[in-house]
Amino acid sequence: MSDKMSNAPVYYALAQAQFNPVAAMAKYIDEVQDHLRQESYTLFEPQQVTHLQLTAAHGQSLTEPQVAHTTSWLITKGDRTSGFILNASSITFHTTHYETSNEFIPELLRGLRAIHAVVNLDHVGRLGLRYLDAVLPKPDEMVDQYLAGGLHGVQFGAKQRYALNESVFETESGPLLPMGTLVARVHRMTSTLGYPPDMVPNGLMQMTKFAINDVCSHAVIDTDHFVEGRMPLNFDKLGEQLSALHATIKLVFDATITDHARATWA
Repeated sequence: MSDKMSNAPVYYALAQAQFNPVAAMAKYIDEVQDHLRQESYTLFEPQQVTHLQLTAAHGQSLTEPQVAHTTSWLITKGDRTSGFILNASSITFHTTHYETSNEFIPELLRGLRAIHAVVNLDHVGRLGLRYLDAVLPKPDEMVDQYLAGGLHGVQFGAKQRYALNESVFETESGPLLPMGTLVARVHRMTSTLGYPPDMVPNGLMQMTKFAINDVCSHAVIDTDHFVEGRMPLNFDKLGEQLSALHATIKLVFDATITDHARATWA
């Protein structure tokens, strides 16, 4: 996935860094936004999320649910192809127009540098990359032609509505933290092309070739690789860590697909 494919299947990708919480982030957001505005991320959209919060003292039952509000900020390019999601403890770079990791990974670090320049972060506690790849067979093809044999699932003649294959791996992950976690999922379904509920491209426009409103038989390869632990704000090392995460994602992606898929997407 680091070498650009002419017909690449990536339709959404994100990179995230979680850092020490900054409770006063709302106080600093204007300055952070101005840093990124000068880097062509010109759109700015605050978002408030409402959720229920349950609390209980030690040895006591849960209290009545309380309504809580959290704020995040979307800082997006004018053409809505990519942008940042920022909150008090994390920054996510996401794009619906993925090129290669050489352009993708540095953008997360650009956003993290902008925050660090304003608030002087202490450390990063989690780094992760996640990709969604669309397997969209042609009218005379089947999904099975694109997926390795172990991912074909149970078949007994009935029409399949949905299937999920999930594997979790321990990985050797890079220079800052020695071990990572990789979650590889393959969703097979007959529906419109969509997104997992925890991964929605807020504020972005879909690439035209993936803006499919028709119900079709397809698969989504969902690959999530991350490390957790205290990491210093050494941007060179953070970049190396992200590159190592990506290299392993490429290995599992290659193991997931067939030669037919590689030829189609090359």
